Amino acid sequence: MIISMEPIIYGVIFVAVLLLVEGIYLTVFGKSISLNSRVNRRYELLEKGSGNREEVLNQLRKEMSQHLQSRKIPLYSVLAEKAQKANIAFSPKQLLMIMVLLGMVAFVGLSIGTSASMPIRVAVSVLMGIGAVYVWIQSKAKKRLALIEEQLPDAVELMVRSLRVGHPFSNALNIVAKEVPDPLGTEMGVIADESAYGREVGEALKDMAERLDMQDLRFLAVAVSIQQQSGGNLAEVLEGLSKVIRSRFKLFRRVKAITAEAQWSGKFLSGFPLLALLTITLIKPDYYDSVKDTPAFIPACLVVAGFLTVNIFVMKSLVNIKV
Repeated sequence: MIISMEPIIYGVIFVAVLLLVEGIYLTVFGKSISLNSRVNRRYELLEKGSGNREEVLNQLRKEMSQHLQSRKIPLYSVLAEKAQKANIAFSPKQLLMIMVLLGMVAFVGLSIGTSASMPIRVAVSVLMGIGAVYVWIQSKAKKRLALIEEQLPDAVELMVRSLRVGHPFSNALNIVAKEVPDPLGTEMGVIADESAYGREVGEALKDMAERLDMQDLRFLAVAVSIQQQSGGNLAEVLEGLSKVIRSRFKLFRRVKAITAEAQWSGKFLSGFPLLALLTITLIKPDYYDSVKDTPAFIPACLVVAGFLTVNIFVMKSLVNIKV
């Protein structure tokens, strides 16, 4: 029995390319760009820039808006929204250059480790270069939004305490920007800087909520805007809002726990046929030789692939409960 190592080599090369993206990102921007960093990136930039607040604000605002402004670039439109939510500091052109670099690395690895023909190596390396960046950005966006949702109730409660001891709302934002770690700390710091230069806080919060597409931030923006226009006790409003956000977060976690078994079942049912196909190919490469030349083989493969694709979307929709 001859077991081919090429499928394993393809997987190893893709994982290596994926790790290379993160390595380049941390090397260029430092550890403070990482989501689990305890150092607030805004404050690190202020220290490096000798406290030049305006330059740091311009840099952060550019990073926050550059991706959606580049949606018309070919191949980049599928990445723009996710890159915006992940707040990737790389510019769109730099991301495209990284795709090319990763494709070249993958091509070298495929040339050394496999005996595939030139067209196959070129096609797979291009797919790996684009796919690695897409998977990396998607993972970054998901983790970043989850962290912001988790940090938001504590940040709102910190605002409430600051308002109750007599601080104005702009000072409460500065306290949140200083005490809350990234990613929410830097986001609130940008809003505090923008308000210091004359922008309305409610408008800045609304733009952040739309950019991140987060309902809880929309609630916060509406509450602050209404208080600015009609007055009232903002501390009480934000205290009630923090309770609502925390309750929604708890409910979301509960729903996630209840549907965890169904989600893993869906992943297993979606991945098992592919795993079985890979296992058969590795153990007995000539398993399909007796039928692969028949006229019905290709149509049958397409039908099976179609059913597998539909199964993925159906299982995902069954467990995707909005809270």
